[in-house]
Amino acid sequence: MASADSDRTPFGKWTAPDKGGPSILAAAATGIVADIERQHGDIDRIFGNAGIAPEMAGLPTLKLSLNAFCRLFEQSSRLTRNDNFGLWFGNQFDARDLGLWGYAALSAPTLGEALATLIELLPLHQESTSMHLQPEHTGLMRLDYRIECPQIVERRQDAELSLGMFLNVMREALGVSWSPEEVHFEHPKPSGWRDHQRAFGAPVFFSQPSNALLFKPHCLAMAMPAKDARLLLAMRLCLVRLNQSDAARVCVSDLVSSAVRARLPDGCPPLELIAAEIRLSLKTVKRELRRDGLSYKDLVEKTRHDLALSYIGKHQLPISEIALLLGYSELSAFSRAVRRWTGHSPRALRAQLDSQRDA
Repeated sequence: MASADSDRTPFGKWTAPDKGGPSILAAAATGIVADIERQHGDIDRIFGNAGIAPEMAGLPTLKLSLNAFCRLFEQSSRLTRNDNFGLWFGNQFDARDLGLWGYAALSAPTLGEALATLIELLPLHQESTSMHLQPEHTGLMRLDYRIECPQIVERRQDAELSLGMFLNVMREALGVSWSPEEVHFEHPKPSGWRDHQRAFGAPVFFSQPSNALLFKPHCLAMAMPAKDARLLLAMRLCLVRLNQSDAARVCVSDLVSSAVRARLPDGCPPLELIAAEIRLSLKTVKRELRRDGLSYKDLVEKTRHDLALSYIGKHQLPISEIALLLGYSELSAFSRAVRRWTGHSPRALRAQLDSQRDA
């Protein structure tokens, strides 16, 4: 890694990369510096690897690159040797520390309207990300969260801290001991998965289509104790004014990549199914992919390639399970694909990644 001095800007700090990509308000990282210090992490190294300055974390109106934000938490997990860094960061996160977005939700009259406010204002707080609140066939309500930017492959820590933040918003109305009925994560089961059940007080399922909290519908009618119509309006106006410039838009190829990623554990999905899922005609999807210089086959290949490199570096995942998560019905087909991409077998690639990590 380059020295800190070589990475300095005229202001004497690191500068955020990934210009032009999706952004997130820095308030979402409030408290991370203290958390890293408590876990004896190297703050300069962690923030340097993420490409942002420690002083940026927590500033309520500063926009960070979403890619750099996710990288910050992945680096924090790796360099503090705490695989569940994001889980516990989100578990103790005060919703007020989300800044404008958090105060807007807490000012709503009921929990249902608080969640609707989070969903409505999400694009002003965090771009290229989706949230939905919808009923399940089981009768439960489902609050979904998913980053839609395919370039952000490593995002497990963000998913776990985000659901923890939403849990704490809900506990404002339902009490500190309240727990959802189920918790879902899109990433594979980590080695410390029992901590997830302890943090949420609920059954936790992994390798799901999206990250979600499932809970009983009657919870939505509960009153928010800090309801304040004037503060809600003020926070909404502040967010709108902060985002006067055109927000980054998710292109169709990004939507397709995100939908493919969610469907891969069930096998390689046909394009017709993906088009229906993102609510566009098959003709429109094909036209937009051609405009981006992509074919559907190439897009699926790239999605598998990126996830394979991420998953192979995680020792708790057997190679055979990775093959299934990427939609390969046979381990031999997955092994051939990895050799085509990298020139190595999956096990040789895992050993190479280990040696690079330890260097």
